Amino acid sequence: MSERIPGEVILDVAHLRIAVSEGPVLVDDISFTLRRGEVLGLIGESGAGKSTIGLAVLGYTRSGCEITGGNLMFEGQDIRTMTPAQRRALRGNGIAYISQSAAASFNPAHTLMRQVCEIPLRDGCTTAAEARARAISLFAELDLPDPEHFGNRYPHQVSGGQLQRAMAAMAMAAKPDIIVFDEPTTALDVTTQVEVLASFRKLIREHGTAAIYITHDLAVVAQIADDIMVLRHGRMVEHGRSTDILHNPQQDYTRRLVADRAEGHAQFPAQDETPLLEISHVVASYSGLVRVIDDVSFAVHRGDTLAVVGESGSGKSTLARVIMGLLPREAGDVKFHGASLPPRLKHRTVDQLRRVQMIYQSPDVALNPNQTLLQIIGRPVQFYFGRSRSEVRDRVLELLRLMELPESFIDRKPAALSGGQKQRVGIARALAAEPDLIICDEVTSALDQLVGEEILRLLKRLQDELGIAYLFITHDLGTVRRIANKVAVMLNGKFVAGGLTATVFAPPLHPYTELLLSSVPEMRADWLDEVLAHNRRIAS
Repeated sequence: MSERIPGEVILDVAHLRIAVSEGPVLVDDISFTLRRGEVLGLIGESGAGKSTIGLAVLGYTRSGCEITGGNLMFEGQDIRTMTPAQRRALRGNGIAYISQSAAASFNPAHTLMRQVCEIPLRDGCTTAAEARARAISLFAELDLPDPEHFGNRYPHQVSGGQLQRAMAAMAMAAKPDIIVFDEPTTALDVTTQVEVLASFRKLIREHGTAAIYITHDLAVVAQIADDIMVLRHGRMVEHGRSTDILHNPQQDYTRRLVADRAEGHAQFPAQDETPLLEISHVVASYSGLVRVIDDVSFAVHRGDTLAVVGESGSGKSTLARVIMGLLPREAGDVKFHGASLPPRLKHRTVDQLRRVQMIYQSPDVALNPNQTLLQIIGRPVQFYFGRSRSEVRDRVLELLRLMELPESFIDRKPAALSGGQKQRVGIARALAAEPDLIICDEVTSALDQLVGEEILRLLKRLQDELGIAYLFITHDLGTVRRIANKVAVMLNGKFVAGGLTATVFAPPLHPYTELLLSSVPEMRADWLDEVLAHNRRIAS
């Protein structure tokens, strides 16, 4: 690549148009320029075209899609007219990509060092020793532990935040001119997100790399982007400097994104005296080695929403697995309607299985892509209640209406739905069993702000109508304040704070609760610098 001159235009996108072959237009008339050392934030709801644009910059489109118009000029050369060999050389060397899920992007069979060094070694532009030295230097810059030996680990041996930073090292290994960040902090807890954002920003500034930062969280992108482009339905809604978008948005849609979310507490009915779910002194570990759940006790009543919060590795999702019987507890008791649940799923009765259901974080993984919605939602109806084929179909149609989804979706497969629609299907499948308790595991973390709000309102409406109790696992404390009447804060497998939400989040705060609250992104460009300084003071 040519010598880097700060402020020089490195990418010029003009009137970009991307469509499904003989189908709808996905991206229409998008134009922007990107200069060296600058960061452009792309923000919008699911299906807005953010990732489609990011991938197009690498000269790539998803199967069945094609670039049908416009220019993508990288260093004066149109990416659209490059040969396949030129595009392959461009990817990794000229333009690198950091995906949302680092865990799905790394090969579990190879060490991190081998994978970080792969691109620079692929083209023979450096020696193995030089590539390794470069990787170690990047590990240090990204504040990864023990940089000299960090690369010897396999992906499963590091935390989610560390793996996401390792992906940044892999992207920077060949010294690209542009990095495309595609929702890189969506699945991270708030404290880890702060660390990763700070690392990304430091990397961009120190290396003079240009970047496109794709996200659905305006508060996050404000910490790292110079300019922000707001997208909706494949078209640009608004484009300007980050400070202007935050403080003086011109379009109604942008104003909705910027508007502070209401923090009023939801109203809950009076509780029954007898708990629906009662956890007493539960202990659990993997392979009997390290305790992941350590002497945890709490109760959930009918109509409750108990939020369980904490950083990655605190034990939130493991607790859900113990309740579901997917991970047998080693000690303690789990009672449901006053009766002990067998530790293992296979020993539970059909009725016990039916009454406790779970909605997963990623519907793309949780829903069978080869089945229609009739099959996905109808399976619990048939399994638990033995309904006839016509009765199953009628019940699925009823659930689709309850989820505010068109009845015509009944014969569609998940790939034909948006992220928010797929999550509604996951909720419908859980409701098909007519449960008393639903465990919601990060159900809005992968959704954009507006769609996530719709899902939360839907869950609350269903609770009011059906009297369902929720165990709500999340790292979004803003969500907790709005939907939960109770909260439990987890750290290292223990509950360090718990009780009514208004009480737990009111001073005096437990130090760890204060750290979590201070790490929730705010709509201010200087928020990241303030929270880093604040967290350093707490740590010291």
